[in-house]
Amino acid sequence: MLLRSYLNATILLICYVLLSCTSEHDKKKGGIIHSPAKNADSTIKGMRNAAKVDDGGSDAATRMKKVKKTGSPRQRNDTGCTSLGGICQTDRFICQGRYLRDKCSGPATRRCCMPVGAWRVLCAGHYNNRVRGCDLHGCGAFNSRGDHDLHRAVDLVCSDYGTVSAPFAGSLAGPVSQKDPAGFQYDGVKLVSDVHCVKLFNIRPFRYMGTVAQGDPLGYVLPLQERFSGITSHLKLQMCDGTDPSPFI
Repeated sequence: MLLRSYLNATILLICYVLLSCTSEHDKKKGGIIHSPAKNADSTIKGMRNAAKVDDGGSDAATRMKKVKKTGSPRQRNDTGCTSLGGICQTDRFICQGRYLRDKCSGPATRRCCMPVGAWRVLCAGHYNNRVRGCDLHGCGAFNSRGDHDLHRAVDLVCSDYGTVSAPFAGSLAGPVSQKDPAGFQYDGVKLVSDVHCVKLFNIRPFRYMGTVAQGDPLGYVLPLQERFSGITSHLKLQMCDGTDPSPFI
């Protein structure tokens, strides 16, 4: 009887010891499993925080670059147009002359309309700038067809040796010359301003350099009858960029 009780007590003690060892092993195993997960979570949170800080900094830097690059828009007023005798208006309206850019305030569609006859009469003794018609030697209108090519200038009717006046205020920029297909040379002078640039051919300039006011004498018309019998006496007016000067005269 005593022996049986002793055996039962021994078995219970062994079971208790085994259960204690198993419980301790599970605790250690659980700690090994959960520890990396906690470290991983903290690492991911740290990376997210760092990314947020970097994104904010890059956005701020981008905004600063955009502000620095853009800057403030260039301010304009209507003086650049009105001082030339033009009118600032939206370019969807008809201009009875020619539109000029960058002379008016506001959007790009608001442009300077230069009316017809904005320039002074060039030839002395004439009340207007009359374009030479067609004669035995050709026509004087812009883009009129000649023997070899298009006429990229306008011929204004003038009297032989008549005084030529400056059509607008500007500066003389030296002598110019031009040869026609037949080999005849036409001499003249260049006149420039902040807006316009023209070449006047078949005149004898009084001078080639210096500033002039609108209406100042530039020279006199050279006769053409000696070379071309029956031709209408005229001077040749040409824009430096080859465009049509007709809207200004």
